[in-house]
Amino acid sequence: MPAVSDAVRQTLLAPVYDVAKETPLYRTISLSGELGFDVYLKREDLQQVHSFKLRGAYTRMAALTPAERKRGVIAASAGNHAQGVALSAQKLGINAVIVMPTTTPQIKIDAVRRYGATPVLHGDSYSDAYERAMALVKKDRRVFVHPFDDPLVIAGQGTVGREILEQLAGVTHIFIPVGGGGLLAGIAQYVKQLKPEIKVIGVDPADSNAMQASLRAGKRVVLPHVGIFADGVAVKQVGEHTFAITKKCVDEVMTVDVDQMCAAIKRIFEATRSIVEPAGALGVAGVEAYAADHDMKNAKVVAICSGANMTFERLQFVAERTLIGGRKEALYAVTMPETAGTFQRFCNEVVTGHNVSQFSYRLNSRTQAHILVGIGLRDAADKTRVEKAMTKHGYSFKDLTGDELAKEHIRYMIGGPAFAAKSEKLYHIDFPERPGSLGQFLEAVSGRWNISLFHYRGQGGDTGRVLIGFETADPKPLEKVLTGTGFDWTRADNDATKLFL
Repeated sequence: MPAVSDAVRQTLLAPVYDVAKETPLYRTISLSGELGFDVYLKREDLQQVHSFKLRGAYTRMAALTPAERKRGVIAASAGNHAQGVALSAQKLGINAVIVMPTTTPQIKIDAVRRYGATPVLHGDSYSDAYERAMALVKKDRRVFVHPFDDPLVIAGQGTVGREILEQLAGVTHIFIPVGGGGLLAGIAQYVKQLKPEIKVIGVDPADSNAMQASLRAGKRVVLPHVGIFADGVAVKQVGEHTFAITKKCVDEVMTVDVDQMCAAIKRIFEATRSIVEPAGALGVAGVEAYAADHDMKNAKVVAICSGANMTFERLQFVAERTLIGGRKEALYAVTMPETAGTFQRFCNEVVTGHNVSQFSYRLNSRTQAHILVGIGLRDAADKTRVEKAMTKHGYSFKDLTGDELAKEHIRYMIGGPAFAAKSEKLYHIDFPERPGSLGQFLEAVSGRWNISLFHYRGQGGDTGRVLIGFETADPKPLEKVLTGTGFDWTRADNDATKLFL
């Protein structure tokens, strides 16, 4: 064995097993058989706090001096880190305060209390909670325990990599969920020191790809907006330490989308009968996406199942998106003549032999009809066969399978273009899931612009997404007010809105 670095030595000496356990490495027969190479799941969802975060939090806190322990600790988190710090504090006899956004689901707040820590609710986001925690650090002189950007936290997370090397000889690839980068950096710096031939691959959500964007820019960047689905990894900026290690030790950081994460959650459930959170499924989603573009013959692949802290209410959203994510459903906007019998002919000519998961229609013209149809697919080639049938029989169509607006809102709405609306502009707005947030927003825009459309889709998390339409000839003043609300927003104009809204 080569001489180990100080970072690797810290991982070897990390006292994580005082409170955490060595998690099993589980070979999934179904996924291995389908992909044609060995796929193993590293089951960090089986920790007492149902995530890997306990490892880093305990390693950092166990190193506190007696004077620091007396002062107590503080952390900012809406989820897994909060529970890791709380349980570590209970084990070490340290007083702990966890600042959490007011939007944090009650199940997570209760978990923090159950481990003996004191939750303090502040703000609508992690950034708000972090700022409050920093203010309390100055006021109460508590020690701040960072969720990812601390050498000891990184070393503690690296024990996952240590276990993988001890559990599986001949591993060729490790796929790791990425948020701030603590787990990725910890595993990478350990594995690459001892087994540099192993490919270490980070997996970012496509709409929260802070690490991938930073690597491309050659420096840490701040994302203007992060996706809300994989909340466990939704960070706008990665850490200084984690970025430096990733640049040096990680082979690649890739991305997957929401549908791929949902399909991976289902894959993991079918293999283990356990339900991981969206961030916890990133590794498996990455394996499937990577295998589609690379020769993986004789590979031995490990995907980290990093956590399973998800509210039950989110399962409905996950289930709705698994078919598309698993390439078992396609969504189309189809234009057809507005004549009697057209729907029946479409079913006979195109849909025959397929399940229909969605069929929405609203009269808006006497000459043409626009339908939104979801069609079940048997395999990847089946999508091509369906599209050839539509072309053969003269149906004009748009593939909306990858259109977030269509999947998140339009498929649940029946309507049509608002002919009475003047100069309508559509926006996606992320609302904190707390009482009063809608009223706060409406007060900001009240009396200045008419609202022409409103559709809300909750995802069972701490943020809900609204599709909203305003009548305005000049969007600049409106968008200035939207920015002033503090809620994240984006324009929502695309082909789907022109056809159906």
